[in-house]
This record gives sequence, structure tokens and C-alpha cells, in this order.
Amino acid sequence: MISLMNGSNNIGVIAGGGQFPRLFIEAAKKSGKNLIVVGFKSETEDDVVSAADQFIWVKLGQVGKVIRYFKKHSVSEAVFLGTITKTRIFRDLFLDFKALSVWKKMDRRHDDAILRAVADVLADEGITIIESTIYLKDLIFPSGVLTKSAPSKKQHKDIEFGWSMAKAIGGLDIGQCVVVRDRTVLAVEAIDGTDATILRGGRLGKEQIVIVKVHKPGQDFRFDLPATGLETIETMKKVNGAVLAVEAGKSLMFDSEAVIREADKHGIVIVGVSEDKEGKVVY
Repeated sequence: MISLMNGSNNIGVIAGGGQFPRLFIEAAKKSGKNLIVVGFKSETEDDVVSAADQFIWVKLGQVGKVIRYFKKHSVSEAVFLGTITKTRIFRDLFLDFKALSVWKKMDRRHDDAILRAVADVLADEGITIIESTIYLKDLIFPSGVLTKSAPSKKQHKDIEFGWSMAKAIGGLDIGQCVVVRDRTVLAVEAIDGTDATILRGGRLGKEQIVIVKVHKPGQDFRFDLPATGLETIETMKKVNGAVLAVEAGKSLMFDSEAVIREADKHGIVIVGVSEDKEGKVVY
């Protein structure tokens, strides 16, 4: 760890699990930034700890500790990166005074609402949460058919149906993903996450399921973007999933070349979808 004198170059990172925090740190360093990182045991990867210029462990809910740490290092901008196991709010939550005052005021405690509330508290302390993709625009999910195979007419109808269903549950702040077959909803994402949703839907649909994952209406682009990676494809393989349709431009894709290669190998279709001015699903 190094001593950081120029606070204007410091960016705070609240780092969950996965590779996103490390990728952000590497990209931000190339832009001359110093990374002041907060991590969570059993979530944050070891390579994030070693890549940080300054690092501290905190428990889930220690908002006051995060604020004091960022202020100590003159952090005025920060990002939320990576994943937190959502069910931890039932067993590993250690609310300090700052967090408790926010928690009691919340009428809903879904991930988006929690992150937005924490972002507001940080903003009140002079710490602005910025977009997580600021240095990583190449990770944004592209439009169009990405694999050798394209959706069939039947699968396209499932994508259209799944899009409307996913947007509906997203509007209720329930989840971002649905599993469908023959224009029937087999599974809806809740607190268990995308992979568990795919497995649940796959057990019901047996095969040829279509997974549709979207950006929730009104979702804050600064955090909690839908993400796809090799783990998603591995999960689909377990249930013979047929199609993965993800909202383009508003979600992330990690290890894209490897993801597409693995999908092609197993006959999985991947497509980046969006909605045109007439409300039609296109790619």
C-alpha cells in the first residue's frame, strides 16, 4: 500500500465479488487514478485486495466506517462494483448507526433500493457515486446475434414474451430475469439470483428454455447492472438451455470471446436485444 497525497486522483471502490472490481481497478489505474477500496469477507476476491492502492475490510452494513475511510483518503467519487450474495441481509448484516437510520426509513429493501439509499447517504457526506462502466465501456453488452446460430421464429416469440414479463417484474423491483418456454413463464428471478432462476426454470421446461435478462425500468445505471459471463453459460448447459437474450447497452458481458465460444460449442444462442421506437423487440 502507498501513501496517497493527491486526493483529486483518488476514487473509492466498494467492491463485491467477481472480476468486475479488479477490471475497474486496472482500467482506472491506466487513467492515473488511485484506488481506495472497501471489501467484504467471503465476497471480494484476493486479486482486488492486492491491486488496490489502499484497502480495508468492512462488514455488510458498516456505512459509517466506509464514509470515514473515504474521507480519510480524500475520496469525493466512488463506485459500487461486483456482487453481494443477497441472502446475506438475513444473516450477515451489521448495521452501524449511520446504516440503521437509513434502514429504518426504507419501505422496501430490494437491492436497488438499498444501493440507492446508501448512495444518497454518501452524497450527503460529499462522496458522489459515479457510473461503474466509466472506464470499461467495452464490457457493455452489444446488440445483435452474437453466436453462429440465431433465434428461430418460435424462440423470437418467446424472447418478445419474456421481454415484456421481465420488464414487468423489473418495474416492481423484484428481479431482472425470467425463464420462458412456449410463451409461458417458468421462473422469475427473486433474491436467489439469475443462476438459481435458470435452474428452476430449466427443471420445469426440461429443455429449449429461453432466458431473458433486462435492465429494470428506472434502474440506476451507476450500480447493479445485469451481468453475463461464463458461469451463466455453464448454468444453462446443466438444463439444456437454448437461448440467452440480454438487453443490449444496459448490461455487462464478461469474457465475451470465451462466452460466445462456449455457447457455440453447445448450440446455445446469445443475442443482445433492445426495443425500438414502436415498442418492438429487435436485435
